[in-house]
Amino acid sequence: MRNTIVDVLDIGPECTERFIDLNTLSQMPSLEIELAGCSNLLGDYCVARTNPLEHTLFYTLAGQGSLKTINNQYTLAENSLAILPARQSFEVKIASEKWDVIWLNLANTKRWQHLNLAQAKVLTNQQLAPLHLAMELLYSEANATLREGVMPILSHYLNTTLQSEPQIGSHNRLTSLFLEVEERLQFDWTIEAMCEQVHYSAPHLHRLCQAQFGKSPMQQLIYLRIKRAKNLLLNTRWPVAHIAAYVGYPNIFNFSKRFKKSVGVSPTEFRKMSI
Repeated sequence: MRNTIVDVLDIGPECTERFIDLNTLSQMPSLEIELAGCSNLLGDYCVARTNPLEHTLFYTLAGQGSLKTINNQYTLAENSLAILPARQSFEVKIASEKWDVIWLNLANTKRWQHLNLAQAKVLTNQQLAPLHLAMELLYSEANATLREGVMPILSHYLNTTLQSEPQIGSHNRLTSLFLEVEERLQFDWTIEAMCEQVHYSAPHLHRLCQAQFGKSPMQQLIYLRIKRAKNLLLNTRWPVAHIAAYVGYPNIFNFSKRFKKSVGVSPTEFRKMSI
């Protein structure tokens, strides 16, 4: 049985919404964003639209919402992204005590034509915190010059997340794995530990890493460790031994050898070059 959807705009007094100024959006015409905002929803909230002219995105930061379309119903959990194609009716409601979201209306133009999907799509395990922060800054920053620095962030996350064929399987699992690796570089990461984390065989993990990063899993781990080490060498006064241990090399000799192989100079020489 098909769901019946009628236009509804029920936003209770406890809800707060921060709309990005239309003048700000007009400064980034290439992204063709019609409207966007950040919402902290509490109490009554239900928005339903019949035959909307633009594509709508809902990214859940915290709490839970529900989505109803003509043919399906979805739960919008934390870190999920709902892609609602233009010309397709939908209804979204709060489904928990509170629901924090960011949302964007994208023009139904050639720029976003790949979002003309057969039906709504909900992507899980998305990591779009930088997109949220960029939107909050666009809302709050009055200086147009400073806002320009946010545009590449917005463009990057929209372009990579809303690719022509969103990957809801292996791509996201691999991305989540290396986000965790980057958060715990001091951990003794082995191929076995990585495979256990994502439930892949070693050959399959290797193939996916080569396809996404152009590196093997261990090469990607080394890349992340050296990248962090370079940042710490440039921006802290920590002893090299401390930095080595922090990025996963308890043996400073092994760290120095690996760093020089990757960068071309020793950690100490690299630090001196930046002074």
